[in-house]
Amino acid sequence: MHNLTEVINMDQTTLQGRREALNRAQIGLTATLLVALSGALLTPAQAQPMGGRGMGAEGVHPAMAHRIAPGAAGAPMLSERMLDAVGASADQKARIKDILGRAHDDSRQQRQADKAVHAQMLAVMAAPQVDAAAAEGLRQQLQAHRDSASKRHLQAMLDASAVLTPGQRQKLAERARSQHDMHERHHREREALTPRS
Repeated sequence: MHNLTEVINMDQTTLQGRREALNRAQIGLTATLLVALSGALLTPAQAQPMGGRGMGAEGVHPAMAHRIAPGAAGAPMLSERMLDAVGASADQKARIKDILGRAHDDSRQQRQADKAVHAQMLAVMAAPQVDAAAAEGLRQQLQAHRDSASKRHLQAMLDASAVLTPGQRQKLAERARSQHDMHERHHREREALTPRS
């Protein structure tokens, strides 16, 4: 038989363990959701461009025309299919499309600014005497652009996640985890088939 103090201490320990487990589960779910939503905003600098046979305008395969956000050639998006799978309403889809569309427009403007800085960097590196201070200044500009883009990316993910219910976010995270596992498996299979030199 336990005395009252032992019972209270056991209950507090059990409660603390349950709280910690719940916190870990919430952190894992949040991280998975951010990964799932982050695919919605990858910039072309981060994504592998599509191209080749059967591609339509802007390098988009006709089968990819169902993507939610406009003009994101080659970038993974929250697809109609994915939003349908989590039970998103027409209103939710429209709101998410608007959020991701605005983020994509901002990203496009940022890429234009990056191109100008890259052109300046090429000029600095092609000069007879390379100006290390100028090159460092341009590198810092690019780093500031990346930080700004990352912040905008996160804000869009947060805005899009706010449109969905907790249950929808849970389903989205599960689908994203499943897709990630499938891509990892395919990557390992391709590596196993690639001859080592």
